[in-house]
Amino acid sequence: MKIHVLLSPLNAEELYFTGKTTVVIDVLRATSTIINAIENGAKEMRPIGTIEFALKASGSKVLLGGERNTNKIEGFNLGNSPIEYSKENVENKSIVFFTTNGSRAIVRAKFSENLLMCSFSNIKAVAEKLLKINKDITILCAGSEGMFCLEDTVCAGLLIKEISSITNDIEISDAGKASKILSETYSDDLHKMLSESEHGKKLVNNGFEDDIAFCSKLNSTDVVPTFNSDFIKIDKSS
Repeated sequence: MKIHVLLSPLNAEELYFTGKTTVVIDVLRATSTIINAIENGAKEMRPIGTIEFALKASGSKVLLGGERNTNKIEGFNLGNSPIEYSKENVENKSIVFFTTNGSRAIVRAKFSENLLMCSFSNIKAVAEKLLKINKDITILCAGSEGMFCLEDTVCAGLLIKEISSITNDIEISDAGKASKILSETYSDDLHKMLSESEHGKKLVNNGFEDDIAFCSKLNSTDVVPTFNSDFIKIDKSS
């Protein structure tokens, strides 16, 4: 099993992902939010690449969720704080979802054969599912507006470390090795790392300190949302 890490969605075109097993990571905050929404009973989430398309895809029985520059978009029901996606707010609801980085990364990888969502909260569960799939893995870090992002790379490294703890039959790319080294440096205090990251500082400055605490929880759920046919759901076949 080969594991490759893309440190930005700009490192590959859409067709690169055709037939691949891909894991999208956007710790702050898209995949953390998606995981929490699905765990709290959201029927499905449809990631969208533009706000305009999100508005066109909305309807009377559909919630609009997402952010622009960390804040809820005018006219949307929810922002991109995972805390907002409570059972009370999202149970049995369909959600159209746009974010600056995460939803766009998912859309870019839409041609993947297997497309999984990962954050610190479900690393162990994602690793176990990947081992069941037993195919080469591409880990796609959503980054920040096309640039390298520390927290996503650390999460990628921890995912590789978890897989490595279960099997030795893996080959890790250079970017994967670098991610693993970073994770070994920062994993002792994920909250501190998130708070001091560039995007983390921006969230704190905009009043989202509680999101930092939420997103720093490690292995708090076994939910692994999976993208298929334009929607993110739980894969009930696994």
